[in-house]
Amino acid sequence: MNLLPAAFLASIACAQSWAPQTSGVTASLRGVSAVNAQVVWASGTAGTYLRTTDGGVTWKAAQVPGAEALDFRGIRAMDGRTVYLLSSGSADKARIYKTTDGGSHWALQFTNPETKGFFDAIAFWDATHGIVLGDPVYSDTGDSQFAILTTADGGLHWRRQHTPHALPNEGAFAASNTCLFVLGTREAWFATGGPGSARVFHSRDRGLTWTAATTPIRNDGASAGIFSLAFSDSRHGIAVGGDYAKDREDRRNIAVTEDGGLTWTAPASPGPKGFRSAVAYLPHAKMWLATGTSGSDVSTDNGKTWKLFDSGAYNAVSFASAGAVGWAVGPRGRIAAFREATN
Repeated sequence: MNLLPAAFLASIACAQSWAPQTSGVTASLRGVSAVNAQVVWASGTAGTYLRTTDGGVTWKAAQVPGAEALDFRGIRAMDGRTVYLLSSGSADKARIYKTTDGGSHWALQFTNPETKGFFDAIAFWDATHGIVLGDPVYSDTGDSQFAILTTADGGLHWRRQHTPHALPNEGAFAASNTCLFVLGTREAWFATGGPGSARVFHSRDRGLTWTAATTPIRNDGASAGIFSLAFSDSRHGIAVGGDYAKDREDRRNIAVTEDGGLTWTAPASPGPKGFRSAVAYLPHAKMWLATGTSGSDVSTDNGKTWKLFDSGAYNAVSFASAGAVGWAVGPRGRIAAFREATN
């Protein structure tokens, strides 16, 4: 195991930065998916998607034809040519699109049939097996359940699964496409919020069955709860959130698990310095990064302590698989690349 010296980890924790790049758009960006150090995709309002093939030196922006009124809050790039877009909105404004030719053509794969449905996030275990999370809708039995859609054929068909009952006023947040997280070939987690609820659901069988666990993250209003989840392995994970309407408040905005999400606890020390809408794990440095509209923080001790390194507003982050390079996106077309000094 290649463990980095503690002194090195301590030094880089003080040397992180976001390096701004030029997107060429003013859309609000909430989706970003890094394929590797050169190829990155992003998405946002007004049917907007962006792609870079040179690490962000240049970004090419376009709109999905016929989707100019949609808000693409979720994006998942499988490679430089195959990409899924998820739009968040009520009823038929919640859709799934796919391209297999780098954006030259987009196929509409699925349109939400529920009049009160709302899509929150999309993720894939591999090239054919994927999952979509949507806010609770009423089932045939009259109870309210989160909408879980799964595909086993690359999105040609999406099948509705069942989840445990949703609590009154419980929902998910389509803030960064990271309230849903998948790992390995079968595991999935998703997080919720709203008055009286901040829970994490866990599936070990690609969304067929689920268990739910409570967390200590605040749930004292419609804009409060868990906004993002990430896991370093099948047991160790971090959830972040807070209240996006009070984004500088830093109370009860983090929870950690060491048992795969069965139980969640709050660190003894203060967490990130405000509301955070996205969290990611960087394996090469064994470091966690959280970001939101009031800043970005890093932790090198599995979430026990955090250090603020940037005060800019970002909504979402994505790192290439090795975790050495990543990007953040935010309001008014904001895009930045992650940099770390290793002197």
